[in-house]
Amino acid sequence: MASKDEVMAMAKEAILEFETEMAEEAAQEGLKAGVNPVEIIEVFAAAMGEIGADFEKGKLFLPHVLAASEAMNAGIAVLKPEMERTKAKTTSKGVVVIGTIEGDIHSIGKDIVASMLGIAGYDVVDLGRDVPITTFVEKVKELKPLIVGSSALMTTTMVNQIQIEEQLKEAGVRGSVKTMVGGAPCTQDWADKIGADIYGESATDAVSKVKAATGA
Repeated sequence: MASKDEVMAMAKEAILEFETEMAEEAAQEGLKAGVNPVEIIEVFAAAMGEIGADFEKGKLFLPHVLAASEAMNAGIAVLKPEMERTKAKTTSKGVVVIGTIEGDIHSIGKDIVASMLGIAGYDVVDLGRDVPITTFVEKVKELKPLIVGSSALMTTTMVNQIQIEEQLKEAGVRGSVKTMVGGAPCTQDWADKIGADIYGESATDAVSKVKAATGA
């Protein structure tokens, strides 16, 4: 049986080397060794962060990012049954709506945040990517979530996060929900500027701040 350190090293290598089977093996070995699935996902996420940084620098290209994402998703798929079993023992902490902003097709970071919020006990409604602003607003009116989060991976699309704030106000529901923004170009200053309640710097940070904001 692999040790925890060996599992973590394997998990990281699987993403950096785009190895789907290795990611699955790391997840399986982690479960056998009693490693918390969240810790394994955090390693996957950190490795994806390295992939994203190399992509931004031009060292890697989109096929590499997609291959790394496939490896991560394969690993997470192995961990999900255990996470669902654990979650079943807890009462839902409330609904969180999340999606990638209109005009943006990136979803890796958003997917990680959605998975980790689910593990943390929230009912996550993942709207997917390239989500129209009106859809965010409609879901807030329909589901009355605690949080509505939008992810943007490009400076050209993050400006649409302003529209979520404005359209929620126009619909008269801004006061009933907390807003969260995240993504590579986003910062705390950006969140403050547009009036968002939460800025998630990373998946772990986002979950911690959602918990704090909802009193969970």
